[in-house]
Parts: sequence; structure tokens; C-alpha cells
Amino acid sequence: MATYYVLTGGAGFVGSNLLRALNERDVRNIIVVDNLERSDKFRNLIGCQFEDYLDKREFIERLAAGDFENGVDAVLHQGACSDTMESNGRYMMDNNYRYSVSLLDFCTEEDIPLIYASSAAVYGGNSNFTEGPEHEAPLNVYGYSKYLFDQVVRQRLLDAHPPVVGLRYFNVYGPNEAHKGRMASVAWHFFNQFQVNGRVKLFEGSGGFANGEQRRDFVSVEDVVKVNLQFLEQDLDSGIFNVGTGSAGTFNDVACATVNACRQLKGEGPLTLGEMQAGGLVEYIAFPEALKGKYQSYTQADLRNLRGAGYEQPFLDVATGVSRYVARLAAAT
Repeated sequence: MATYYVLTGGAGFVGSNLLRALNERDVRNIIVVDNLERSDKFRNLIGCQFEDYLDKREFIERLAAGDFENGVDAVLHQGACSDTMESNGRYMMDNNYRYSVSLLDFCTEEDIPLIYASSAAVYGGNSNFTEGPEHEAPLNVYGYSKYLFDQVVRQRLLDAHPPVVGLRYFNVYGPNEAHKGRMASVAWHFFNQFQVNGRVKLFEGSGGFANGEQRRDFVSVEDVVKVNLQFLEQDLDSGIFNVGTGSAGTFNDVACATVNACRQLKGEGPLTLGEMQAGGLVEYIAFPEALKGKYQSYTQADLRNLRGAGYEQPFLDVATGVSRYVARLAAAT
């Protein structure tokens, strides 16, 4: 009997990059699951090869009906609503929590590996980013939906075989994120702002940080995909693992990397942050009221558990990763 992988969120940001990486390994036996009501995501599937595409609602119905018994090698669950400003808690919990529990139940019953996307949003305003409940206090319903599913996974980990792996993504940037709109990475926004206006906009200081000095762990989608594939291809431990670079960079760092990468493509030399500020290439805008009390001003992945599980590859730093991303964006315009 033919077997295949199920990839939820396969038309989305991380999912489509994972799909392309599987294709590069000559893996085609993939069922892509997504919701294309926002049809612009279809562009992420152009050039990809897979067995079939299923709308998320049809997939859930068929999953409940038992249509996927004895045919799935692994489930790669990337599908979720990632809008941290979403106010519809009922929708968020149904889409991110209940859907995920259904997949966990299926994988447990069928003895199938499950690799799923969690989020650094579970940590909220904490300054300790070690994978433990004592460090988790989400600031919005998106973070809570991920947090709650992680708790269900923890309850089942002792009996988990084959593995259940939760990957807590920090601030991911890279190709195929344009459909995310306001929730796309700052690197994407900075590139587009600089192309149109010749300057980039950052938030003024907040959370005790100066203008543009809020710090996040910015991680390339290239590295996120590599982590997923190593857990898929090797018999690594079950558990919940941070996926970031292990180093916090400022939004000013991302702005500098983006502007200088754009300048390099035009044959122009690099500038310092001070030179960009003096030349009006960097502008600071008021911190949005809607984000107050819901915003992480600092994140930095603790990678000890990931390294302990056997993932040893280095991560791209912001300057390198953003420069490569900008080159991709510029080539597509």
C-alpha cells in the first residue's frame, strides 16, 4: 500500500518552504492540506510537486471518517492562524488548538510521528526562554492556543512512540511570506518600505528599550526547515524544542541588514545605523496602542534542549540570513 506524508499549512510560509525542501530530496508522496480562501497563497505552491491537495475542512472530515488509516508515514503540522492581533478567541482555539488535538489523537492511534509548529509566543513577557511551564505566560490568544496544545502534548510525551515533536519557532523570516500581510516578518516589511520610500519604519522605544532596540531572536526559514527535516529523517527525541538562533538581535540590526543588502545590490557601500538615521533612511514611529501589553520586547531561544536532542547544525546570523533573503526578494521584483 502506498504511503505518504501529510503536510498541513502546506501553502503557507513555513509549510511551502518545507514542501520545496522535501521535493529537493525527491519526496513527492505528500498530501498538502491548507485553506485557500485567501487565494494569494496558491503562488507558494507553483513549481512544487505533491500527491494531492485537500482543503482543511475536507481533510478534517475525512480524518474523522477514518480515510487516512494505514497510509500515513508522518504528519508535519504547520497549519495555524499566526495573527497575534486576532481577537476572535473562538476561531483561534478551534483552528490552532482543537485541530491540533485531533491530529495528535490520530497520530497516537495510528502510531505515526507528529512534528508540529509551536511558537515562542508561549513565553510572553518572560526573560527566560527555556522549555518549561514555569517560563510560559502568553500575552495574546494566539500564544495561548499554542501554549494549551503544548500542555496536552506534555501530558502524553511519556507514552509517545513514535515521536511527537513540538518546534517553538521564534521570529521567522524568509521567502513565501508575502501573503501574511501585516504579520509578515520585519525583514519583508523593511525591504518593501525601502523599495517604495527609500527608508524603513521602526517602532519607538517600548518595554524599557530605546528606539528600535527591542530584541528578538530572528531565524531564517532555511534553518527552520532544516530542523524539521532532521527530526523527520532521524530518530530524534520526542519533546518540545526552541527553534531560533540562540542570539537576540535588535530591530535596528534587521533594518541595517536590509538597507545595506539593498544598497549592495545597487553597487553602493554599507552604512552604519548612525549614518542611516542621519540620512533619514531609518524612521521611528509611535508604538501602536493595540500592541501595548501584548508585545514581546525581548526573545532569545535557549537551544540546550535542541542541541541535546542531536541537532548540531549552525544557524544563519541576521546579517547573512537577511542579505540572502533580500537578494531573493529583489530577484522576484
